[in-house]
Amino acid sequence: MSRAVVIRPEAETDLAAARDWYEDRMAGLGVEFGREIDSLLSALAERALGFPVIHRDVRRALIKRFPYGVFFMASEDLVVVLAVLHQARDPAVWKRRA
Repeated sequence: MSRAVVIRPEAETDLAAARDWYEDRMAGLGVEFGREIDSLLSALAERALGFPVIHRDVRRALIKRFPYGVFFMASEDLVVVLAVLHQARDPAVWKRRA
């Protein structure tokens, strides 16, 4: 079953900042980060409920190549991305968005 994926504006900002940061470090790295995100979002659309719950109804999916997590809530037909944050960030950031 494929779910709709909605990315909240705050998460879009997280994504843009991370992509820009990687692109500033090395040309093309931001694009690779974006591809990893796209791949993960596709996985969330297909099997969101298979990712672990880390707090109340919030789940986390880790990006394979980069030290980032995608924090989201999921139902049978919808995935709502709350945040895309470096794993070293304070968890209070995404908790405020839930």
